[in-house]
Amino acid sequence: MGGEVRDGVALTNLDQPLFDGADATKRDLVDYLDAIGERFVPHLADRPLSVIRALRGQQPFMQKNLPKYAPPWVRKARLWAEASRREVSYALCNDRRTLLWFANQRAVEYHIPLIRVGRWDEPTHLVLDIDPPSGDSAESFALAVRAARLVRQALAESGLSGAVKTSGSKGVHVFVPVRATMEEAAAATRALAARAARLDPALATTAFIREDRAGKVFIDSTRAGTATVIAAYSPRLRPGVPVSFPVAWDDLDDVAPGDFTLRTAASPVVERDPWTVLMPAPQPLDADLVEEGRAIPVARVQAMHEGKRRARARRAEQ
Repeated sequence: MGGEVRDGVALTNLDQPLFDGADATKRDLVDYLDAIGERFVPHLADRPLSVIRALRGQQPFMQKNLPKYAPPWVRKARLWAEASRREVSYALCNDRRTLLWFANQRAVEYHIPLIRVGRWDEPTHLVLDIDPPSGDSAESFALAVRAARLVRQALAESGLSGAVKTSGSKGVHVFVPVRATMEEAAAATRALAARAARLDPALATTAFIREDRAGKVFIDSTRAGTATVIAAYSPRLRPGVPVSFPVAWDDLDDVAPGDFTLRTAASPVVERDPWTVLMPAPQPLDADLVEEGRAIPVARVQAMHEGKRRARARRAEQ
């Protein structure tokens, strides 16, 4: 079924299908990740890594804890996971052979936080995750692009600039490199989302609860702290294996998510790293922006309380 060794990593079953609908083999995944590794690894390095794996005969699953059978040379970092109330031993993908090992584990998606090991209170970026409503993929992406331009305008009016990439699905991600504490960055992200939505409330919303969005584009401000986001150049576990890929702002109207796949995305990255080229230098945050954000409730927390309130109201009606 195909096997070889690269950089001391035994690669197995390379000719197996990657997953249903992928139209790709495990070898295609390994070859892609190896081809872009020199550009990809620096964006993963020293960041606690979560991956989505696609094992044969199983449903895909997200893996945070590094398995006990991982080779001893895979570096790791222990981090308290608030959601599961336990300490998690995350992998750090800091070199080619670690990336190859993950590829052989059928790790398709690579999700990273906005912090690096040892610098827990120094997020490297803010992220606005722009999620359009369900529907025709081309129309959804066009809506996401329109909302991304609102975010860009809100950034400019706040003295900031960012870079944009496709999410590998129907949305886009705007990354803003910053010099700030984790709390300041989280507050600024909430304020920027609110400012962007106010620029065109018929198009965009910050409503976390899906039923409250009324078919609008959701500007998600929750990718803060230890929350994760798909890394630039990561494949996605979707038909055709699209890739999250950097795009120049001026080119956003001329691309579609399907333009960047496991088969097509490597060649533009071999000679240079577009994500680094397009990314502005780290920027300080305006104090007024941070103060505005501090007055905005954290979306997940607010949604949890609202969900409980609505559940109580439904029970009372019954």
